[in-house]
Amino acid sequence: MAASSTHADLAFIGGKIRTPAHPSGFARALAVRDGVIQAVGPDEDIRALVGPGTRVVELGGKLALAAFGDAHVHAVAGGLESLRCNLVGLGTRQDTLDAVAAYCAGRPGDAWVLGGGWTMAAFPGGLPTAADLDTVTGGRAAFLPNRDHHSAWVNTAALDLAGVDAGTPDPPDGRIERDEAGRPTGALHDGAMRLVARHAPRASAAELRAGLLAAQAHLHSLGITRFQDACVGAAAELGIPDTFDTYRRAAADGVLTCHVTGALWWDRSRGLGQVDDLLARREQANHGRFRAGTVKLMLDGVCETFTAAMSAPYLDRRGHPTAHAGRLFIDHETLEAATQRLAGEGFQLHFHAIGDRAVSAALDALAALPAQGRRAARHHLAHLQFIRPQDVGRFRALDAVANFQPLWACNEPQMEDLTLPFVGPERAAWQYQIGSLAAMGTRIAFGSDWPISSADPLQEMHVAVNRVKSQRLGRPGEPECESPFLPAQAITLADAIGAFTGGVDWVNHEENVVGTLNPGSRADVAVLDQDLFTVPASDIGGTSVIMTVASGQVVFGNF
Repeated sequence: MAASSTHADLAFIGGKIRTPAHPSGFARALAVRDGVIQAVGPDEDIRALVGPGTRVVELGGKLALAAFGDAHVHAVAGGLESLRCNLVGLGTRQDTLDAVAAYCAGRPGDAWVLGGGWTMAAFPGGLPTAADLDTVTGGRAAFLPNRDHHSAWVNTAALDLAGVDAGTPDPPDGRIERDEAGRPTGALHDGAMRLVARHAPRASAAELRAGLLAAQAHLHSLGITRFQDACVGAAAELGIPDTFDTYRRAAADGVLTCHVTGALWWDRSRGLGQVDDLLARREQANHGRFRAGTVKLMLDGVCETFTAAMSAPYLDRRGHPTAHAGRLFIDHETLEAATQRLAGEGFQLHFHAIGDRAVSAALDALAALPAQGRRAARHHLAHLQFIRPQDVGRFRALDAVANFQPLWACNEPQMEDLTLPFVGPERAAWQYQIGSLAAMGTRIAFGSDWPISSADPLQEMHVAVNRVKSQRLGRPGEPECESPFLPAQAITLADAIGAFTGGVDWVNHEENVVGTLNPGSRADVAVLDQDLFTVPASDIGGTSVIMTVASGQVVFGNF
């Protein structure tokens, strides 16, 4: 044990502390002073550090481990959405419409209806309509992104205000859902979302601050103390406001209790002319709990709306190839120029890549970078739904981190109804290959993409280990044991925990600061209500966080 003559600020006694400082991997007690771990060891050694001002937490045998990180989250957007018309978790069309109606009942007559989080599986064919929304919005304009923020549900008032009609062309990076006569039906995909989003009122600084604080409280309740926000900058096509100043002011004011890495948004319409602005932002956020040394490049959309970039066409409902394979949102020439310039300026690159063609394009861009700088930057590819077999081995060879959102790697309606029929069996087997990449020595980091899906790392670890969703997040009436999705891609519990700790910290260049409960490490701790190492793997998702400590301060829970 690393001893100290000074009293601890906080002490955990009588627990099961997961730490590499002990040969068994576990100790009984832990002390914290000045925001860092002062000591780990036997109860009696830690009690010797307890003084009059020490807060003592008697764990009663409960498991304490390094708090979790999140490598890809939209925190302010999630918090803001939760304070608006929140449609997250509603499983039917009628439930969703009822929630919109209830929200509108308390709104002024001319206020826009904003919020979102609806699921495609709640609507026939995955597509809600403006006609449905018109019945509950009372003439107000409405803009409601779905849970993955790659589609928006809009009503007739919003379409009319934006001038979107049968003559409006699809933008290069999106698609307007239309009827047989070409008229918009109320669903806008990817870049088409901006057609309406740019007319919606912007969130005020006060609203964004409230969204950040709501998000931070929610993430702390799940044991999360640090994260990479995957979109810091105005992303009109996703309906996401610019949160750079929100984070910067919160850090300056001392209310930011998470450590945040901001991935600055690459605006596809501005080209290389925006690099100077990105450099200026990085300089403004180069200290404290908010830093912004990453740039997010969104290469494609999502499979469910056929906007993910694939190397072969999607299938129709009869299993026949169509003429459509999605497209890259950033063409190869622009992507190569952008990655070369950004990497040359020392930025880390954070790619959104879902289709196999987008994954290949990101890896090709990395392959063109100097090896030494590429290794130091720790570039990462997020989502990775489809990876061609010939690309699996390239991740480790190119020092690319695989940033997965593991909750998606399971059988659920969106997978069963809106993905598998349109990709065929060969490509279905290319999905979420976490196990294959881990076996090859690829660095794995996990993120949630909240509010697109649950931010709960324990639910995400459950899927990573079992390849099924836990009953806590299951659908009403579904069988207790659904079929595992590509079970050969499952990973161990230890690897899943590592992806939410060391993997995230590697991406954020903090692996020597946090992520293990070692003396001298930042005191970020999560206490769980049951022991992940003794319960069956099928019960991982039945576990909850009961206390979270960030930089030595209790930010959630109480004993």
